[in-house]
Amino acid sequence: MNPHVARLAALICLAGPATAQDAALIIGNENYRAGADISAADDALDAARPLERAGFVIRRGADLGDGEMQALLAEHYADTVRPGRSVILLAGHFVHAAGETWLLGTAAQAPTVATVDGMALPLSQVLAIAAERPGGALVLLGTEERDFDLGRGLAPGIGAVEVPQGVTLMAGDAETVAAFAAMLPDRRGATLAEISAAAEGLTVTGFRGGYEAFLSATAGAPAPALDAEAAFWRATSAIASRAAYQAYLDRYPTGAHAADARAAMAALGDPVAQARATEEALALTREERRQIQRDLSILDIDPKGIDGLFGAGSRNAIAAWQKRNGEAATGFLTAAQVSTLGAQAARRAAELEAEAAARKAEQDRQDRLYWDQTGAAGDEAGLRAYLKRYPDGLFAELAQERLAVFEDARREEAAAADRAAWDAAVKAGTLKSYQDYLAAYPKGAFVEEARQKVAELSVTPDEAAALKRAEAQEAALNLSPMMRSLVEQRLAALGLKPGPTDGTFDADTRRALRRYQQARGLPVTGYVNQQTVARLLVDSL
Repeated sequence: MNPHVARLAALICLAGPATAQDAALIIGNENYRAGADISAADDALDAARPLERAGFVIRRGADLGDGEMQALLAEHYADTVRPGRSVILLAGHFVHAAGETWLLGTAAQAPTVATVDGMALPLSQVLAIAAERPGGALVLLGTEERDFDLGRGLAPGIGAVEVPQGVTLMAGDAETVAAFAAMLPDRRGATLAEISAAAEGLTVTGFRGGYEAFLSATAGAPAPALDAEAAFWRATSAIASRAAYQAYLDRYPTGAHAADARAAMAALGDPVAQARATEEALALTREERRQIQRDLSILDIDPKGIDGLFGAGSRNAIAAWQKRNGEAATGFLTAAQVSTLGAQAARRAAELEAEAAARKAEQDRQDRLYWDQTGAAGDEAGLRAYLKRYPDGLFAELAQERLAVFEDARREEAAAADRAAWDAAVKAGTLKSYQDYLAAYPKGAFVEEARQKVAELSVTPDEAAALKRAEAQEAALNLSPMMRSLVEQRLAALGLKPGPTDGTFDADTRRALRRYQQARGLPVTGYVNQQTVARLLVDSL
């Protein structure tokens, strides 16, 4: 017997016998202490409800350590005593070495090949358990390419896996894997071969044959409860107090009677419990929760992140919105409130867009008027006057091109030393480099250009601090390359010339962001924050 499976035997004695037929284990490790978060790992938990409705006994957990994962796997192993189907979905940071792959616990710290067993769940253990249901076991692994500080002997990611006979293994991006798992109940009557063929974007290895349906066309009846849980529920029902129902939920948060316990607590007159049960009944997906957070942000109520996770920040924001609208500030939403919130956000987005259009039209009118009065004549003084007032203006690129002609002419006339000093200042591109040039060549050929650069780069301490805060806010968003490219695409579609839409925020992108923020009355920094991203995603093109 696999030594890890033998280790589970002792835990199973505590878990008690299971009578369930189909069983699923779902672990989504998203928030890591010593590495980058796996942003879509928690999406794995969205697959629990559809599988539960299809008759699976569910064991699930998020952000687990090694011991918690072992205990949850032990419970799943107990659920598979009788024949049936198994689905095991693991999402998070994976590492591998010498033929073994591990799912890291969220508390893992610089694991090495010698210490990783105490910080992670070995995949061989999971596969050995799945192998006890040959032809009826599906293992799904979801991850993302994110940084993690690893010690000696380990490599990031899923290594070469020896899949036991009769086990189907699928691996890929965490979000894709989670979405695929949530759709499994929709494939009732399909064989594993047909399910594997539909796994777009995933790597499939192991068992793919068979003519028997993985989920029967009549699947969906609730699985029989565990004897221990049934006894606990009978005692809870007999006591019928809020404390008793809470004790049941603490022990069996996803148990067969969890919904009954919450409904009973709500019936006892606890408004918050009733509100929580009402929202849970909506079964909001993570993308729906993200949309709610975006709607709150558009209404100037900060949910402290647009990540699809309803933590304290989102709950406080929901409560603030409810209070603003004369509702009970429970922090939990009803279906009607979700609809009202969305309608208010859509209306506010349209208002903001109209305000932005009017503001931009006035700004453009003043910009063109000043250009006609200064730079349009084409003389150097007029061009510099225009750029001083409108460094990101409609005619900024044209003014810079025309000024380059004057600079080139002076370059030809300048002494070699003067020209070399100016080239060095431009290469450094710092405030000090231009100030040093002015000090050395107060009557040099490039004095006007140097003064302009000094003016552009000179900021007050308050302005410098504000820019640093803006830069930090953008970094905290941890935008993916795809999202950064989407920001550039939106700016380009709005005619703001952000340069190549390659996910790299260069000087052109920063200028386009400043133009966008100025037109929409946002703080003009050239850096994105949560508010700027939310506005960009709702602005029409």
